[in-house]
Amino acid sequence: MRIAVAADHGGFALKEFLKEHLALRGIEILDLGTFSEESVDYPLYGKACGEAVISGEADKGLLCCGTGIGISIAANKVKGIRCAVCACAETAELAKRHNDANIISIGARTTTAAAAAAILDAWLDAEFEGGRHQRRVDMLNNM
Repeated sequence: MRIAVAADHGGFALKEFLKEHLALRGIEILDLGTFSEESVDYPLYGKACGEAVISGEADKGLLCCGTGIGISIAANKVKGIRCAVCACAETAELAKRHNDANIISIGARTTTAAAAAAILDAWLDAEFEGGRHQRRVDMLNNM
């Protein structure tokens, strides 16, 4: 599995921490930046991650910014992306099980590193349930 990771300056440190966590799980990482805490514009990174997932360059995506919100909005502008802002392991698991979220976003200012790792693990370990949820995911994809 290959995961695209991206962040703005506010999420840079958390992105770097989570890259190490992914590597420990044996997951290949496509780092789309940013590469420092110098101020950047989060829409560029959300879009780049969304495009990497949709193109097949990555299987899934992980985004980080201050709250996780702005960068997720940018990712969701890419057709076919279902990016969920996840604040706890339960929301991450359900984002995958019910919404087949192909990207998650985590807020660096609102989430500890340990909680972010638990969120990431819950999402990675969950499986999409399909069934009644597939119809809704199809509706999202057709919007």
